[in-house]
Amino acid sequence: MTKEFQMILQLADDTTKRLAYDSIPWMWGEALLMHSLGLINEHLGEDRYTDYIRSYADYHIAKGCRIDQSDTLAPTLATYYLQKKFPGAGYKKTTDRGLDYIKNSEKIIHNMPNHLGHSLEGKLYPKSIWVDSIMMYGVFTSLYAKEQGEQWLMDFAKSQPSFFRRYLQDEEDKLFVHCYWTKSGRKYPEKLYWGRGNGWVIGAMPMLIGNLPEGPEKEECKDIVREVSKALLPLQREDGYFETLLNKPGTTLKESSATALIASGWMRAVREGYLDISYLDPAIRAYRAVLCDLEKRDGLLSMDHISGPTIAMPLIPKLGYKLQYKMQRSNDWSYGLAALFFAGMEFEKTVFGGDSRHEVILEKLNKEGRQC
Repeated sequence: MTKEFQMILQLADDTTKRLAYDSIPWMWGEALLMHSLGLINEHLGEDRYTDYIRSYADYHIAKGCRIDQSDTLAPTLATYYLQKKFPGAGYKKTTDRGLDYIKNSEKIIHNMPNHLGHSLEGKLYPKSIWVDSIMMYGVFTSLYAKEQGEQWLMDFAKSQPSFFRRYLQDEEDKLFVHCYWTKSGRKYPEKLYWGRGNGWVIGAMPMLIGNLPEGPEKEECKDIVREVSKALLPLQREDGYFETLLNKPGTTLKESSATALIASGWMRAVREGYLDISYLDPAIRAYRAVLCDLEKRDGLLSMDHISGPTIAMPLIPKLGYKLQYKMQRSNDWSYGLAALFFAGMEFEKTVFGGDSRHEVILEKLNKEGRQC
């Protein structure tokens, strides 16, 4: 185990102390946190965080949880993890609600649901596809379909990346915009590229690639990773970070959730052979930049520089991104922590992957040391 991963485990342990399971919502950020903790369990081969995941799910199921949009569907990642751990304990009922939502929710273009679904929030914002959904329903649907052999769901999961690419990727710049408004038929906001949104693409696509069967859909996902990665590379700051708005350098601040997501996706894509090994160095720099900024807060390890929950404001979107960062706290958001946990596991798999292509990074680590 690397020194870096020891820091990841300390942060995860401290997170379960800081974020009480009954004080955090049934929402997308917490869904990714629970999913990442489950993946750490699997990586370690133990149940280090199972009680925490279970307490979170039990509390919200008893309280009454809604599944009415992509963001509230995402926590079925936690109930699906638990139904595999504890068959017959009732978690499948909530997971099935998520499957029912995917199957029967209104589709606003092709086979794509409105990101905000039929929720109250959905009534206040134009019907739209969001880049967030690549992670929020793409990961769950592809994982469940792969493991449970649900062909209708696999057909759904396979179709989505092509649609996201068609409606959200800028044809010239190759980066993804935040959303696509279906009524007006426009990408929004045009030519303004949100860091975490493109982090969702680079972080989630390798997860989908791992779940999809061989075929053109899987190859298209690899093409998306390569295209977006090439566009992102010159936008990385000298300190390893990416910013809140990628193409407005210096006008926004460094952003750790986007940086960790990109690091995670790049490390996995290089390790699995569909991204050039030259991306390993920038990936490691991004990962270590975030890791080395961890600090103690109230006696517990804390992660900072995370922009708060973000929407594409209908008016003055650039100002909206900046204000949403500055007017909210920047530390210990669940999704930022999850992004760093994803990156931490990918780093371990890269270091201990046993692939001769990784000798160059091992040599670099041995020269520079593994501690911040």
